[in-house]
Amino acid sequence: MNLAMILDMVADGMADRVLVGDRATGLTAADLRTRAVAGAALVSVAGADRLVYLGGNGPAFPVALFAATLAGVPFLPLNYRLSADQLDEVMSRQDAPLVVTDTPERVPGARTAGLAEFQRLPAAGPAPRSAHDIDPEAVAVLLMTSGTTAAPKSAVLRHRHLVSYLFGSVEFGSAAATDATLVSVPPYHIAAVANALSNLYSGRRVAYLDRFTAAGWLDAVEREGITHAMVVPTMLVRIVAELKARGRRAPAHLRSVSYGGAKISAEVVAEALRLFPDTGFVNAYGLTETASSVAVLGPDDHRATVNSPDPAVRARLGSVGRALPAVEIEVRDPAGNPCRPGETGDIVVRGAQVAGEYVESGSLVGGDGWFPTRDRGHLDEEGFLFVQGRADDTIIRGGENIAPAEIEDVLSRHEAVLECAVAGVPDTEWGQRIAAFVVLRPEHRAEPAELREWARGRLRGSKTPDDVVLLDELPATPTGKILRRELVALLQDGLQDGLQDGLREGARP
Repeated sequence: MNLAMILDMVADGMADRVLVGDRATGLTAADLRTRAVAGAALVSVAGADRLVYLGGNGPAFPVALFAATLAGVPFLPLNYRLSADQLDEVMSRQDAPLVVTDTPERVPGARTAGLAEFQRLPAAGPAPRSAHDIDPEAVAVLLMTSGTTAAPKSAVLRHRHLVSYLFGSVEFGSAAATDATLVSVPPYHIAAVANALSNLYSGRRVAYLDRFTAAGWLDAVEREGITHAMVVPTMLVRIVAELKARGRRAPAHLRSVSYGGAKISAEVVAEALRLFPDTGFVNAYGLTETASSVAVLGPDDHRATVNSPDPAVRARLGSVGRALPAVEIEVRDPAGNPCRPGETGDIVVRGAQVAGEYVESGSLVGGDGWFPTRDRGHLDEEGFLFVQGRADDTIIRGGENIAPAEIEDVLSRHEAVLECAVAGVPDTEWGQRIAAFVVLRPEHRAEPAELREWARGRLRGSKTPDDVVLLDELPATPTGKILRRELVALLQDGLQDGLQDGLREGARP
């Protein structure tokens, strides 16, 4: 199977159903295939070896994705926020791309097509490739990893990986004709690719929000009759705050909200459950290299944690759920042996959807099929996975390994804390010192000393933050991953500038 076969299934089975865009003027399934065929013809005529997408959210995105498929070339969505130097570096790796963008001046010398133009190409003849011509082993999508701890790499997703994800998580044609999802995650993220494919495959209309604000998101949910949505944690934090400011609850027609991509405090999720009483929440854990989600905490699990008298069950609100049926997950010790329940180790995954391959370095999947995620965490007795963070984020203070997530969980329980992140900062005496970066709720105040004492009262002394820095916001990728390297640089710059006392007392750099 390949993505062209998925498109044929959707276009043949739901030809007249509006599946892309707004209710009034969106593309039907048949329209989507027609536009994709025309786009593929343009790619073929241009002699391009891949289709680069450099733009925001919108109907042109799925058209371009399937156009690349039918042209037999990889689809490469890029971050439109890249600096000129970063974009030049990425483009220098491409041999003969066709770039779909409304800013052709950013890619001088490249062949380009406008987003709106590409979406409205006149009908062409047969596609350059038929569904039966496309090898499941062919590269379908290339995605640049976020590079939060190292230079970005080009992750390779082949047709079989994406199709395996669909078959393992979505039922074909299962959505009602009135169902609609709102996509606000950026188009260059695996969540955008997975959302487009899974919702189209289920028959659910995909509406796009190009620029996220909490108020704009809530307005779009109302206007478009949205029944399903996917957000990243920072978005959910802001949506919850907006609902509280409006003094209202989420609309009843919003039946499902999935979130994932970064850590979120259990307190925010509990508040969201209260403000979305008619909505089922899904926490999804996955990676670019695994073609999207490999573990899910479903709606029933969310509600069960809130209502349970058992502390172990309540703690699962901070988990990412259990492995999808077609995926295996293990947590291993340094020797590679499976850890006991509750024991922290390295998370590894295995399954047909797992790619674990990069253009620059080849495959990292072992001969036994296991892929090292480079995340650390633990499994409980019932198989619920708790992700503590990246292995690279571990703080080594005086020879002791300290997980930032443990400290973040404690600080997040303080009533004044909206968001926080903990990172290790180089220290001549201890190797690393612990720095906590905190964003306060607008209606609250707290001094750094108060937050340190809060942590000290709930953690042993070696895990108490050495520095607490108050910020207006945390630096993050558009998908909500905290850029710890920027936080570390911020504090180091402050120390070098003689601002150590001010930072510790809560000065806002």
